[in-house]
Amino acid sequence: MTVTTEATGSHPLFAAHEKTLTQALDTIWRRGFWSAYPESPSPRVYGETAAGEGKAAFEAYLGADFPLDQPGDRVATESSPFGLPLDVRYPHTGVDTLLGNATAALPGWRDAGVEARVGVCLEILARLHRHVFELANAVQFTTGQAFVMAFQAGGANALDRGLEAVAYSYAAMTRHPAGAHWEKPQGKRPALAMDKKYHVIPRGVALLIGCNTFPTWNGYPGLFASLATGNPVVVKPHPGAVLPLAITVRYAREVLAEQGFDENLVQLAAEAPGERIAAELATRPEVRIVDFTGSTEFGDWLEANARQAQVYTEKAGVNTIVVDSTDDFAGMCANIGFSLTLYSGQMCTTPQNIYLPAGGIDTEQGHKSFDEVADGITAAVRKLTDDDARGVELTGAIVNDAVRDRVSAAAQVGESVLDSRTVAHPAHADAVVRTPLIRRLTVADDTVYGREWFGPISFLVATEGTTASLAAFERTVAERGALTASVYSTDEAVLAAAERVAVTVGVHLSENLTGGVYVNQSAAFSDFHATGANPAANACLTDDAYVAGRFRIVQSRRHS
Repeated sequence: MTVTTEATGSHPLFAAHEKTLTQALDTIWRRGFWSAYPESPSPRVYGETAAGEGKAAFEAYLGADFPLDQPGDRVATESSPFGLPLDVRYPHTGVDTLLGNATAALPGWRDAGVEARVGVCLEILARLHRHVFELANAVQFTTGQAFVMAFQAGGANALDRGLEAVAYSYAAMTRHPAGAHWEKPQGKRPALAMDKKYHVIPRGVALLIGCNTFPTWNGYPGLFASLATGNPVVVKPHPGAVLPLAITVRYAREVLAEQGFDENLVQLAAEAPGERIAAELATRPEVRIVDFTGSTEFGDWLEANARQAQVYTEKAGVNTIVVDSTDDFAGMCANIGFSLTLYSGQMCTTPQNIYLPAGGIDTEQGHKSFDEVADGITAAVRKLTDDDARGVELTGAIVNDAVRDRVSAAAQVGESVLDSRTVAHPAHADAVVRTPLIRRLTVADDTVYGREWFGPISFLVATEGTTASLAAFERTVAERGALTASVYSTDEAVLAAAERVAVTVGVHLSENLTGGVYVNQSAAFSDFHATGANPAANACLTDDAYVAGRFRIVQSRRHS
């Protein structure tokens, strides 16, 4: 049998970015560290003028019509957590128009071939990287992230996740040859001979439903996986964080048009206040792929009702730490404290439940009581937040009123370990800033800690011992799901038991983190984000299953 493949370098942009793609593919196999996009916003990396130019580009959007060539009246829905007036007005394009445009754009994109699509996607990523400071400012002032985090997570790391999705897509689409010559011996008779072609075809129109807190980091994997595999994408941002994805759509359309493709392969679906068009879009027959990050309620609704589509969801979960013992008490407390403080706990990976034996734990400093462990963790949080000017660079601002109200409600349960306080932001007087809240509960209070409290809210749960802690961990994650779990122990048997629980309930586990790696951080090309194996998500960012369902193989054959 002979096979044929698509010619390498068949599109100029594929040839231009092939080295980056090759490195991404190699790193995925090795699972080591690599980043195509430097995460330090230093002038030594990006040049002396990049930060100022990016900020100016961001400010030019404020109070103006966003420069996007889509039909419709203009709508504005964003309110900055930092109190900065935004009033960016986006085109309000109708659902029928969006889906009609996307459907019309699909055939040319499909027929362009794998290398052309991948090359264009890599160029879009490169174009976004050239505007990374612009993008970071948009992420900061719509999500409440501090600037450095917005630059790293919302800029460089999000681009890495997009590149990772393109690489996985390319690998999946090229796993089979483009053609083959097939012969079957027939004894004395002439062999049966066939020439066969294998066509990669897209599933259909894709819908990306963005989230409020990490619109690019959570959005780019689905966007680029769908686009690379041949599917037009309708981008429906969260009404509170439109600008980061609008910028993304702008530059994606710019690259597509430059390459002679229909720019409606990527469209923005901005909604009017209170309109809620995600459900309407998601259930339209033209939509065959849905990517969603957000609440369990709507994620479950999508899985049940968008039956015509392949639905990928990341929902709420109850992230867990089990503390059994440690040989680095200060390092453990510092690591946990940082994880609770970062972006005011408004990360889908932030720990919520910390299970701790009521009788305390053994450490290299001797036995520590429950209260002493609690004091160690709260001291670490206070060290990060007591200086307001320094603290806000970690906490950022509260993204919306629902999180603020949740903090107030959580303050009424259990016993106080650390009260949340209001911080006056030194640079943004109208910012809403809250420091982490920690409450003490017992293992019997599972109606409280057994559900997600998204925001700067954590519970120290007193248990009868580590066995009870592991049982509570297994029960809550099996019922509600989780994206992260962590364990601290000097006992290999305990670590093995925690790993067995993690495998059983399908959650990623971190063991004895005491240094500069935190449980709520996930590195592209090495760490999988979510597993799709528990109720917190039905998919993983990013693995083969995440991309393979976005296309199909259609063959044609004839006698030779």
